[in-house]
Amino acid sequence: MSDATRSSSNGAGLELSLRNLRDHLKEFLTDYLKDKSKETVGTYRRSLNTFEKWFITTQGKFRFTEDDIRNYKTYLMEERELSQVSVSTYLTALRRFCQYLTDIGKLEENPAKAVKGNRRPDSHSREVLTEADIEALKEALDEESQIDKRDVAIVYLMLYAGLSEIEIVRADVEDLEHTLMGPVLRVQGKGRTVKDQQVPLDAPVVGKVEQYLDTRSGLHPDSPLFVSHGHRSEGKRLNTRSVRSRINGYLKASGVKRRGVTPHSLTHTAALIWLNNDMPLEEVKQRMRHGTLDTTMIYYKKQGLLKRDPEELASESE
Repeated sequence: MSDATRSSSNGAGLELSLRNLRDHLKEFLTDYLKDKSKETVGTYRRSLNTFEKWFITTQGKFRFTEDDIRNYKTYLMEERELSQVSVSTYLTALRRFCQYLTDIGKLEENPAKAVKGNRRPDSHSREVLTEADIEALKEALDEESQIDKRDVAIVYLMLYAGLSEIEIVRADVEDLEHTLMGPVLRVQGKGRTVKDQQVPLDAPVVGKVEQYLDTRSGLHPDSPLFVSHGHRSEGKRLNTRSVRSRINGYLKASGVKRRGVTPHSLTHTAALIWLNNDMPLEEVKQRMRHGTLDTTMIYYKKQGLLKRDPEELASESE
């Protein structure tokens, strides 16, 4: 097999076209792994499908260097927010593929060997914010511009209503309802096809959402609840990648960002806030849309994390 592309001029890494990559992936899965079980090959195929999609987004800049592999790992952790076990699985598949490229002479050495997978977590202490983190994050927020008001509303929905990114970006204006039991937001969670769940919204959360909606004109019931306000994308529905990028920006600006803390940490933290405010377990279960009370009990046992010192949690992540 010959590649239409060439190795980078400094001898480091490898430049492949998408077509060449797909040819190599096919040969890797069918010939290089021919002695492996169907289950193993299937795992590699699914993992490398994700890599191929990432490869496309780099627009030819991915050269199979160690830095490129580390950037891919960061993508898996921060944008995809995969579990530590999943990140390790995806990196193992890529490491094996890079070894194949090395064995056939396309790479001088395997660049993925130096990029280790994540250890299986022994606790979830790094996945939530503390009270000090919450205050620092809120201080980093502004409410001057339309974008500021939008981002504040998103943060409040995650931190004080337990919504996930996907539930936020799928929400429409008509999903915000004022019922006899109080304000709710109808949501369509991950893996669901309809908006069949209602999330209660406390007054501060509703207030932030309505402050943002007041900045928009021409609203219709089927308008997205949150839209982009960029010059080229004005009025288009926000996507999860944009939400994660914005929240990550605030986490970094506030000094709250550390290993294990992601935008989804805000959603996890909501349960701890409610439990520390003496909300009954059953109500927390309903608000978090947990399938069983056992899941809610995991948060119940970790209530003390909310009052921990952020520096102490950061040291545990080392």
